[in-house]
Order: sequence, then C-alpha cells, then structure tokens
Amino acid sequence: MSEVIFSVFPSENFIDLGLYQFGWEQCDPSHSFGPAARNHYLFHLCLSGTGTLIAENSQGISVTYQIKSGQGFMLFPHQISTYIADHEIPWEYAWMEFDGLRAKEAIDLAGISRDQPIYKARYKDIAETMKSEMLYIVNHKEESSFHLIGHLHLFIDSFIRSSTSIPNRQGNSLRDFYVKEAISYIEQNFQNNISVEDIAASCGLNRSYFGKIFHENMGKSPQEFLISYRMSKAAELLKLTKLSIADIGNAVGYPNQLHFSRAFKNVYSISPRQWRNENGVGVLPDFNR
Repeated sequence: MSEVIFSVFPSENFIDLGLYQFGWEQCDPSHSFGPAARNHYLFHLCLSGTGTLIAENSQGISVTYQIKSGQGFMLFPHQISTYIADHEIPWEYAWMEFDGLRAKEAIDLAGISRDQPIYKARYKDIAETMKSEMLYIVNHKEESSFHLIGHLHLFIDSFIRSSTSIPNRQGNSLRDFYVKEAISYIEQNFQNNISVEDIAASCGLNRSYFGKIFHENMGKSPQEFLISYRMSKAAELLKLTKLSIADIGNAVGYPNQLHFSRAFKNVYSISPRQWRNENGVGVLPDFNR
C-alpha cells in the first residue's frame, strides 16, 4: 500500500506567493493520477524511483517525459496532465501547490515552462536545500501560516538558484524595472480609480509598449493583473472582516457594487457573498494532488 502525507494550507491571505496544499507520497507500482487540470502551479520533486509525466505543451499537444530521482516537474494552471509511477521502481515524491502575483516570475526565472516543465538540478547543494525546505513544510503543517510561507519563499529561492535552465536575462533589466515600478504603483493605488494609461504614465511609457513588456514579464495584461490584485485584496477582506460587500468593493476600487460583484465572479466563479460563506475562517477547501 502506498504511504501518503497530505495537507491543505489554512490561509489564503498571501497575495504575492501563497500555498494551497502540499504533501509526500511513496507510490504503489503503476499508481497514476489524471488526466486532470489544476487551478494553480503544482511542483513535484522525485525523491526516489522513476515515473512518467504526460502533459500538454503550449500548443495543447500531449508530450511524454520520463522522470527519475532528483528531477521534478511543474504543472501549470489549467494544463491537462497525467503522471504514472513506474511498475518496477515506483517513485516517491513531495509536492507543493502554490500561486500568487509573483509565481510566474519565479517559475520564469527558473527557466521552467509548459514546453520545458522538467526541473533538473544544476547545483546539487542548493537542490538539497530545496528538497529540505519542501520536506520541512510537509512535516511541519502545524506551524503558523507565516512560518510556512517563510519556508515557501526559501523553497522558491533554492528552486530558482538550483535550476539547470536559468535563462539569460541580461538586457532585460530596464524592462524588469518598468514592470516592478508598475506593480508598485498598483499596490499603492489599487483602491483608486486608476487605468492602464495611469499605470503606463507612472512608468513614463506609452500604453502600447507598456502593455507589451508587462504581458511578456507577467504572463497577463496590466488590466488582468490589476483586476487579479484587486480581487485578491477583496477575498482577503471578505475572509478577515465583517465589512459589507459594498464597502469591500469600494475599498478595492469598485464604488459600484454590481460592477464589483461581476468582476469578483469572473475571477472566482462565485459571488463575493458565496465566497465569504464558503471560505470563512476554519473552512478548508478540498484539494486533490
């Protein structure tokens, strides 16, 4: 029989990088999961044994990868995938499901993509640190959410620094600067009536060029990012306060409650009131690996 440790993270109040679930499993021979798609990024690290990953690439074509001990694989939001333990030497792995406004940036820095989803360690000592951070989180689920998020950041740091495929970002420093300036502007002004033109102007760029470099760096348009940021803040207020829906909408830049509710439902697929009812303190969602 397979052995498994599985935990759901108890808080959704971390916008930049947040945990959703994590665990460890020694799989039975030929144990499989999928085909399935996730809503967030899901990283598996193979600790021993071998297995097979079948995942869609950026063109929607299923590609098969063989994974061995020391390697890992990243599953992307809404990507259909299946993974199968070897019949003779089934894998043991740890996993971490995470997301946030800076998740894509971290994964890009590691050189991981839908077309190159396999993690291979370039620096063994840093890879060992990454593995230790994953197992620490798995084995310390009773620690506070801030404590675990701290270790998630350490995991992300070692994940990036140990990767084989660290991309050459030379020449992109100015673009990175503009994107960071834009994010800083959004963080400080999301509650106000700001537009993409306002964000671009804060960086001294025209809207067209700004939109292009922002999308290339963040994987979404400035407008999509702004909405996502506002709705993340709204979800935090829904969970942590007793403010009315109208007051929360106004607090995140939507003075019209109908417009706020519509925007929230577009992101979370349910109304703000339903989300609050389902995600109150102590209510944990049900996740699958």
